[in-house]
Amino acid sequence: MPTLKDKTLFITGASRGIGREIALRAARDGANLVIAAKSDAPHPKLPGTIHSVAEEVEAAGGKALAIKLDVRDDANVAEAMAQAAERFGGIDILVNNASAIFLGTAQQTDIKRFDLIQSINTRGTLLCSKTAIPYLKQAENPHILTLSPPINLGKNWLGGYIPYTVTKYGMTLLALGLAEELRDSGIASNTLWPQTTIATAAIEFALDKALLQRSRTPAIMADAAHGILTSDAKALSGECLIDESFLRARGVTDFEHYKNDPACEDLMIDLYIDP
Repeated sequence: MPTLKDKTLFITGASRGIGREIALRAARDGANLVIAAKSDAPHPKLPGTIHSVAEEVEAAGGKALAIKLDVRDDANVAEAMAQAAERFGGIDILVNNASAIFLGTAQQTDIKRFDLIQSINTRGTLLCSKTAIPYLKQAENPHILTLSPPINLGKNWLGGYIPYTVTKYGMTLLALGLAEELRDSGIASNTLWPQTTIATAAIEFALDKALLQRSRTPAIMADAAHGILTSDAKALSGECLIDESFLRARGVTDFEHYKNDPACEDLMIDLYIDP
């Protein structure tokens, strides 16, 4: 079976949710995990810190390095990458997971709010990717995986919350562009997005807590990410991948165990995915 054993993954926003789950899945292979996020102290409403996830990674069989990271800070990102490479001897994989969400229309979105989500989502993806590339060029099977949606130009998506959509589609354009820019270097760059909503703090606090029952667990994204990141970087690059369809193509047929509520028969399709 393909494995991430001894590979070094630098995961942004890894203190909770999907980033944490990807880290734990890789840890079970015996990977080295850089848990890079802003949460270095407990939050009153949100579970998890870089330190608690690092402990979970070690308990699962991996090696962990917890780094407080602000993906908007050029110097902080450069220092974090250097620290990770020094600790583990390089960086094999970058997972651009850190993201901010605000589902307001253009008229409802304060420009300072837009600047925030843009700086985390699009600019953060560019900064982290650009900074990681010199290390990835030294890796055996290097990957960049960005958690962003396929670009869907349906009017229903463009009319809803275009400021946020611009930032997420910006992440995707960067990922697709990097795939071509880095193809001769053998570095894969793909995106991953869920078919259904995922039971995370973003759903609970930014959208609607009731959606948790209609969501899947982060484990489905972690399993899909594992499949992508263990693929040949030269054979899989420049793709916008959806968790369910990717796993089905790899032979998975049972998705019941991914339900956050086993009794749910009406899963919520995620943003930018047409039913």
